[in-house]
Amino acid sequence: MANLHEPRFEPGRDWPRGYDGRFARVGAQAGAERLGATLYEVPPGNAVCPYHWHAGNEEMLIVLEGTPALRTPDGERELLAGDVVAFVVGEQGGHKVTNDSAEPARVLIVSEMNAPDVVAYPDSGKVLAREHAPGRGPGGLRAMFRLADEVDYFEGETGPGND
Repeated sequence: MANLHEPRFEPGRDWPRGYDGRFARVGAQAGAERLGATLYEVPPGNAVCPYHWHAGNEEMLIVLEGTPALRTPDGERELLAGDVVAFVVGEQGGHKVTNDSAEPARVLIVSEMNAPDVVAYPDSGKVLAREHAPGRGPGGLRAMFRLADEVDYFEGETGPGND
């Protein structure tokens, strides 16, 4: 059983300054198999995650408490408790949630749990390739790359008879 008012938060995460906070995977706690729902408690001056967009998963944000700021391809705006925003697949669904206020904020992010997924981080020029949905499945491919390191399709390959 999951509860948004009394969540079972995950153990502390060791993330860099500016990305502090707590989270509870309430979708998994409720027994969901094809939907993800994560409750984030974001202290003032912190963000949920870097600006990004998904190639394989649509997401939705629901503001439960506080006044977080939302950055999208259309710019940045302040959100209020009760606001609901969808992030479609692709660049047009890019988003970053930051708590610029003086009070903690709580947001619920609901997601499809499609795997594999590719996640782009335009600000830092990175891309994440992930075989499993977040928090699902042991092992598997999960790798982050700088787009600047891109190579040709045939880089390092040998032709027939050259093995």
